[in-house]
Amino acid sequence: MQKILISIAAGSLLTALAAAQPRYTVIDLGTLGGKYSFGFGLNNAGEVAGAAATSAQTDGFAATAFVWTKQKGISNLGVLGPPLFPACPTCNSDAAAVSALGAVAIGSEIAALDPNGEDFGQFDPANPTHRVTRAAIWRNGVMTALPNLPGGNNANAFWINSLGQVSGFAENGLMDSSCSQGTPFQVERFQPVIWGVNGEILSVLSPLVSKGDTVAFAFTINDHRQVAGASGLCSTTGLPPVAINSTVATHAVLWDRDGSITDLGNLGGAFNVASSVNNLGEVVGTAQSPKDGTVHSFLWTRRTGMQDYGAFPGAVATVAGCCHTINDRGQIVGFTIEPNNAYGGRALLWQRTEPKDLNGFLADPGPFVQLTGAFSINDAGEILCQGITNTGDLHACLAVPATGTAVNQSVSPAAQQLRSVVPLTDSAREQVRARLGIR
Repeated sequence: MQKILISIAAGSLLTALAAAQPRYTVIDLGTLGGKYSFGFGLNNAGEVAGAAATSAQTDGFAATAFVWTKQKGISNLGVLGPPLFPACPTCNSDAAAVSALGAVAIGSEIAALDPNGEDFGQFDPANPTHRVTRAAIWRNGVMTALPNLPGGNNANAFWINSLGQVSGFAENGLMDSSCSQGTPFQVERFQPVIWGVNGEILSVLSPLVSKGDTVAFAFTINDHRQVAGASGLCSTTGLPPVAINSTVATHAVLWDRDGSITDLGNLGGAFNVASSVNNLGEVVGTAQSPKDGTVHSFLWTRRTGMQDYGAFPGAVATVAGCCHTINDRGQIVGFTIEPNNAYGGRALLWQRTEPKDLNGFLADPGPFVQLTGAFSINDAGEILCQGITNTGDLHACLAVPATGTAVNQSVSPAAQQLRSVVPLTDSAREQVRARLGIR
C-alpha cells in the first residue's frame, strides 16, 4: 500500500510539473512592408513595441518603430520630424517598450548630423549614419522628443514602466577621448536618465563612483522606479544596442528609487550587466564566467546575491537580455550566441537554473523554422520572440501559451536539434549577427 501511495504521489508531482510548463503557439508579427522585424518590449496586454523594415528599407539594418496589438496588428509609428525637426524620410527609429496605457518609448534619429561625428543610436553599424539620436515618447498618435541632459546632443530610451516612466541614457556633455574604445565615434560620457510621464527629467543616475566608474547606462525600470543596468569606464563600456558587444569590463548595478546604487557582484569575471528587474526587485543579466570562459546568465536577489543561471551547451554566451526578460512570476527568457549554429543562436526558456531551447516547447511554430531569441515575457507568460521564417527572413513573433494541449516537463535532446535548415536571406543573416553580437 505504501508503495502504491508513493507511486500515486510521484505521478501527481510529475503531472503538476508538466502542467506548470505550457506549450506555445507562435504568431508572426509581420513587417511594415519590408522583409525583417524585431520585437523589443511586451506589456501585460500582449502589446509589442519594436522596429521593422518598410518597403524602402532593404539593407538589413534600417528600420522604423512599430507597435503591434492583437486587435490592430502592426502599426508604423514613424520618426521624429516636423514641427520640431526637419522631415527625414531616411531616418531610423525603434520602439523599445509600450506601457499599460499604450504609451511607447522610442529612440529616433533626426535629420541633423551629430556635431562631434558620433553614431549614438547605432541603427546601421555597417554604414554609420552619424545622425543625432533622441529619446522620445509616442502617445495618442504623436511622437514627442524627451529632453537631453545639459551639454549633450544624444539620448536613447530603452524601457517604459506601467506608470509611463521611461528609462534610458543620455550624454552629459563631459568629453572623454577614451570613449571611442568602447563605442566607435563616441567622444562624450553618458549616464542613466529617468523621464516622467509628462516628459520631464525625474532623475539622473550616477555611475558606481566608489569603483572609479565614469559612465553608466540603464535598461529596465520597474513600477517601483528601480532601474537595472551597468556601470564602468567609458573605454571599457560599450553603448547599447550594438557597441555593448565591445564591452570588456562593467559592473552590474541596480539603482533604487532614491538613486542609491548597488553593485550586484560577479561570477568571477570582469564583464557584468544587469538587463532586467521585475516588480519584486529580482534582477537578471549576464556575467562572464571563468568556469568555461563563456558568458552566463544570472539571477540576483537581495537575499541570495548573484546566482549563476547556467550556460547552454555549445554557446559562447547564454543571455537573459534586455529589457524585460523576467516577469513577476519569476519566469526567465533569453537567447544564445552560437557560432556553430546555422541561425546564430536560439531562444531560451529557463527551468529553474537551467536554460532550455524554447523551440522544444512549441505546439504550433507557425511559419517559423527556428526561434532565435526571446526578449520579453509578460505576467501571462507570453513571450516576445524573433525567428527565421520558412522564407528565410527574420521576423518578430509572439509565443502564446496554448491551453488544452500536451506539455513537456523538459526538452528532449531531439527537440534541441535544429529543424531542417532554411537558407537565410543576406539581410536576415546580417541582422542576426548584429543583434546577437556575432562578429
